[in-house]
Parts: sequence; C-alpha cells; structure tokens
Amino acid sequence: MTTSRENGSTGGGTAAGPRTLAEELRGRPDDALADLLRARPDLLSPVPGDLTQLATRAATRASVVRALDRLDRFALQVAEALAVAPDPCPYGTLAALMNGDRPDDPRVAAELPRAVATLRETALVWGGEDRLRLVRTARELLAPSAGHPSPTGLGPAVAEVTAGMSPGRLQEIIAAAGLPATHDPVTAVAALTSLFEDRERMAALLADAPAESLAVLGKLQWGPPYGTVTATPAPHLRWLLDRGLLLTVTPGNVVLPREAALHLRAGRAHRTTEPVAPDLAPVTEHSPQVVDATAAGAAFTALTTVEELLADWETAGPLVLRAGGLSVRDLKRAATRLDTTETAAAFWAELAYAAGLLASDGDVDERYAPTPAYDDWLPLPAEQRWRRLATAWLAMTRTPGLTGEKDAKGRTLAALGPDLDRSPAPEVRRRVLTLLAGLPAGASVAEETLLARLRWERPPRPAAPDAPEDTRSRLARWALAEAELLGVTNRGALSAFGRALLDAPDRAAGLLAPLLPEPLDHVLLQADLTAVAPGPLRRPLAQALAVLADIESKGGATVYRFTPDSVRRALDAGRTAADLHAFLTAHSRTPVPQPLAYLVDDVARRHGRLRVGAASSYLRCDDEAVLGEILADRRSAPLRLRRLAGTVLAAQVAPDALLEGLRAMGYAPAAESAEGDVVVSRADVHRTPPRTAPAPVPDGPPVPDATLLGAAVRAVRAGDLAATAERKPVAAPAPADGGLPRTTSADTLATVQAAVLTGAAVWIGYVNAEGAASQRVIAPIRVEGGFVTAYDHTADEVRTYPLHRITGVAELADDVV
Repeated sequence: MTTSRENGSTGGGTAAGPRTLAEELRGRPDDALADLLRARPDLLSPVPGDLTQLATRAATRASVVRALDRLDRFALQVAEALAVAPDPCPYGTLAALMNGDRPDDPRVAAELPRAVATLRETALVWGGEDRLRLVRTARELLAPSAGHPSPTGLGPAVAEVTAGMSPGRLQEIIAAAGLPATHDPVTAVAALTSLFEDRERMAALLADAPAESLAVLGKLQWGPPYGTVTATPAPHLRWLLDRGLLLTVTPGNVVLPREAALHLRAGRAHRTTEPVAPDLAPVTEHSPQVVDATAAGAAFTALTTVEELLADWETAGPLVLRAGGLSVRDLKRAATRLDTTETAAAFWAELAYAAGLLASDGDVDERYAPTPAYDDWLPLPAEQRWRRLATAWLAMTRTPGLTGEKDAKGRTLAALGPDLDRSPAPEVRRRVLTLLAGLPAGASVAEETLLARLRWERPPRPAAPDAPEDTRSRLARWALAEAELLGVTNRGALSAFGRALLDAPDRAAGLLAPLLPEPLDHVLLQADLTAVAPGPLRRPLAQALAVLADIESKGGATVYRFTPDSVRRALDAGRTAADLHAFLTAHSRTPVPQPLAYLVDDVARRHGRLRVGAASSYLRCDDEAVLGEILADRRSAPLRLRRLAGTVLAAQVAPDALLEGLRAMGYAPAAESAEGDVVVSRADVHRTPPRTAPAPVPDGPPVPDATLLGAAVRAVRAGDLAATAERKPVAAPAPADGGLPRTTSADTLATVQAAVLTGAAVWIGYVNAEGAASQRVIAPIRVEGGFVTAYDHTADEVRTYPLHRITGVAELADDVV
C-alpha cells in the first residue's frame, strides 16, 4: 500500500508546518511512529484507531505526566523553558532562554538539539524549528500559576496578571514607568510588556530604583515570585508597585511579572542549566580479584542465610498477621536467629518469598513455611541457587527497606506484608548496576555521586521541604545495600559475576562457581566441648551437627558447642551413644576429646531411664531410688506426683508438661509409646501447598517488542487512511447528524461488485454485531451469498463482511491507494 504520507506530505499542514499534532504525526515515517510508541507504551492500550486518536491520547494528562517523568533533567529544563516561552517559540528564542545574555555555553549548544529531538520524539513538542509548540497539557503542567509555581521560579506574564485590572490603574502604571498614555488596555499592556523586554530601557528604569527596591527584586527573581504587602506599603515597595514591577494578584498578594524577572536573570529561564549528566567521579580503584573473591564469599553467606532461615521456619514458621505480613516480634526473632539486623532479616525473608521458596500455607492458623520449590532448590549447585536468588532480586518489586515505616493511613508496614511493592524498583536496580558496569573492573564511586547521576537521568518531582528523600533515590540506596548482601557488589564495586548477571545470568553462575569455597566434610573438636568448622560444611554434616550441638559463633569459621541439652536433643532424634561416638570420630580431624566422650556417655546413660506415658501421665523407672528422689524433691510439687507402685509414679499433668518439668529438674526422661517403646521425637517438617513466585507489580505497560510495534503502526496507518482518504461524492446526502454517509443496498452492492472487477479499493461504513460503528478501506475480492470478502487495509488482513452491516460505500480518489 502506498499513501501520500509516505512521500513526506504533512497531511494538510501549511508551508510553515503542521497545524496540529495529528498532522505532524501523519508526516512522520513509520520508524518514528514506532519510536514514539516504544517511548510511551501507554499509548498502545488499546491500539489507537488512527493518528487523530493517537495524538489525542498523547495529549491526555496521565500520559503526559508519565512522559515528563521519563525525561532527563536537561530535556525537562527545555520543556519548562518552552512552557514560559511564547507559543509558538522559535528555536532561537528557546536557545536564548537556555543561555541568557551570557556567551553561549558550548555544552548547551551541543545538547539543545538532542533535547528538542527527545521532546519531539515523545510527542511533547511539535512544529518546525521556527514554530516549536509544547503540547497544551504539558504547558498547563509546567507553566506558572498561583497554585502551581513553575519549576523555573518564573511567575505569570504581564498580560496574564493584568487581565482583570482596571484601565485607569493600567494608565497609572505606564505613566509612572515613563511610557506615553494609550487609548485602550490592550495597548497599555503591550507597552508595559515591551518595556520589560527591552534590556536598555529596563536598565535605565532600574537605575533610578531605591536600593531597598532592588533588594526585593533580588529576592523574588529566582522564585518563588510571589510576596505579600500591607494596605500601606513601604516607600520602596510603593516604587515597585507604581511601575508594575510588582503586580497585584489578590488583595495583599503581589507577583514579579515574568518579563521583569527574565530581565533580572539576564534572560535565563533557569538559574543553572544542566545540559550533561554528572560524571561518575572520583573513582576509587580496588583489586578486581579481591572484589570478586570477597563478593563470592558474600554470595555463599547469602545462600547459607536463606537456608538457615527456611530451615528454622520449616518446623515452626511464624504466624501470618491478620492484615498480612510478619509481626515485629517474629522479625526480631528471625534477626536474632540469623545474627543480623531486622532490616537485613526482612530482606532475606522477602528475597526467599520473591524466589518462590517461601509462602503462607493457607491453613486456618496461617503460617509462613517453605514451599515445595525449596526442596528442589536445595540440591542444586551453589552457583545455580545463587543465580535463582539474584535473578529474583533483580525482578522483584518488593522493597524490604520500607519495613517498619508508616503508610498513608499511619499503619506500620510489615515484612512480607501487602503494601511493600514499588513498581520502579526493578528498573532502579538495573540502572544502578548498569552505571557501575560502566566503570572499570574493581572501581567504585561514592553513593552520593551515583545518586546525583540517577537524579539527573530521572529528576524527582518537587516535594515539600520536610518531605523524605525522593522514592527513586531511596530505592537506589536500598539496591546498593542489598547488592552487597547478595554478593553482586563488594566495596561498592561490581563483581565480575554481578556484571554478567545483567544480561547473562547463566554466565554469571559460571563465573561464580570457581570462586565459591569447597564444602568441608570435617570439623576440629576442641577439649572445651566445642567444634570448629574451618569453612562451610557439606549439608548432611551441617544438618547432623546442628542437632548434636548449638552454634556459638559464625564467621570465617563456625564454632559449635556441645551441651547436655544438645546431646539429649540428638538422642531424642533417635541416635544412640554408639552412633554419636562413630559420627564424631568419622568427621573430626582431631581425636575426640575425653570430656566430650564422657558428656555423650553420661547423657546417654541417664537418657530413657525415666519413662513418661499417658495415664493422665505416668512416670516409670526400674530404679526405685530415683523415683523416691523425685518425690522428695520440692521442685516436683507442681507435677502432683504419687506412687502407684515401686517403679511407677502417676502425675496429674500432660506427658509433655511432665517431660519438661523433669528436664528442668536435671533429669533426662524419654517419652514412651503405648507399647512401651521409646518415642523418637523429631520436629515435623512443614511445607506449603505448591505455590508460584509472586508476580512483580508492573511499572505501567510493558515496552512493546518489534513485532507488536510493527503491527500497531500498520493498524494506525490503515485506520488513518480510512479516516482521512479523499472519497468520490456519493449520490445519497450525508446524514444530518454528521455520521457516516449512507447508500442504498442496491448502490452498495453495485459499487462493491464494480470494485471486484476493477480491483479498486473502496471506503465503507460498517456496524459490527455489538453495534460499534467504524470506517474502513477495503479491496473487495468476491461478493456472494450476501457477504463481501475483501482485503481490509485497516486490519491488514482478508476479512468477510455481511453486506447488510455496511451502512455506506464510496469510491476512493484515484491517487489514494
């Protein structure tokens, strides 16, 4: 299909340029339209019917706000300057607003065309260079008003402020300013505006100003331009009011008009222009090998931390709050268990949740527990387990850094709670890592330097002076801290496998693998009832040792301590004294110390001598002297024991309470089954039903791929052809309501049949089964059985239409298709 628009026509615009944004879009090539839809994907929901719809949607407030939020600082400054410039604005006037009266800044001169091109590409600016126009919605958002000051600090123009001023007052102002009287308010406003815009005359006027008046102007010139005056202003204020340098907006409130402020600023719209991004400097150099090795250690620690957290929660997971999330008490308990801060504990819990390893079980007493995916994750090689955590972190919109803060309603945000999603988080994380990837290997920069760069790339919206730091900066700070915990970075520098994580996670895992420590199969037993693990242990050994001993300290080497309680815990789990001796001998590089062997034998000798069963409960022991000792002990009074036989005592408490009471007295009882066997007690391992990882909350519509963009551009072009193509006149008059032209059934059939014979395209009005009317350009192929089969240029495919649903038909002009 060939259209006049592909040949560079502006679709009805004058020689000076297009008259509307739709006309400018009509004159753009297909790749420029694709660039627009790629930069503003919200315009594709749904695909516009034609270019007029696209232009209308591009000018809506929500879409313009989103587009402005995605501009860099200099492009936004150019848009702000256009909002206070004449409409339309020549390129030279815009350049003068960016440079002022000072010599042209070469950086501004070099970057201004790029900024204007960015605004044009995103459909925020249209028109030729001699008539640049900011779309009306963007001008309304950025132009100054009493309720919404301009980011430039400029106030309204003279014409805007004096719109409701009396003619007499206007004549008084121009007379005091030394201007001749005029015959009407319009010429008076024009004369005052011309004075303020004339550098020489303004300089002469201000040369006679009192010093106090100039001081007032100096305070207002960079904004905010508003001030207050009393009913009887001071002489230096009266001097400014008389000459229109301060204009009254409401009783007691005055403003410095825009033209006067621009003179005071030497023509500049902004106090400081920022045409280029801040450099990431100074750079701190580190050894890349040291960074990679230390980061790999942090990555391994991340794996062990997540395992330890989920291993703890698989037997007694914390309850889910009624409003969702983790209680403060459970978060503190997790932090103590992991020997870390509450903020870090919240991060590990959120990371496991985002990776699909942790979820709520959905039971009546809802608890958090590992998912079945955790069992699939554990046997994987360490580098693959890290890759899963790291990719989940990159994509998750959960922000653990918000834990403990208050929401808009004053409620505390809980870890794993429902209100921690922030959609820009993944984009910020990736951008932070991308900036670090642009530095030499092993290099880092100060955090504030990195944040300054991010603020230039996406300027935050103006906030109240007492407002917290902007969201993107906070997300960036959290991203840097989380990257260190996860081993993606170290000492602020990106590791080699962290650099690969951005584009090739599998390659990142391959780079990490040789850097990870090899798990050990042994420990070093000490005479003080401790065991030292000089490195990470293999999982079966670590799990068995965690039952037999308590972890005393962590670090490069983990220290385990053996106690009577820990040994009894292993015996309760079904191990015998012989098993424990064999285990210690097999996994120790040093001989088993005598104190440890004695401890195991002593606890094992006493373990199970007392047997607790269910009567209310009972206590059985072959040694009657032991039972007599218990009865005589005052600490047994709460158990309410009485002797039933020489070797049996009855208690009026439950068996588990009896077990705990006797253990508190220093005994080592064992539970007994109904058959008289020792009950082996192991904690029940709990899993949730199968759960999928939570989907990230998207930050607006996704960026469309090339296939979707191509199809969307073709559809918009075809719809625009149907809406704007020149048509031959039809016999029937157009309906009075301005709808689609109509033809009789006979004329419709005759025109379509003729088009089949000639191969010509026709324009039709069509109403579908839902009653929605549309206009289309079709090339009929055949007509039979009350249907017309045709190639639909609007849909870019062959379709069949019932003839009775075609409201009207007209031939197209010969040069349209």
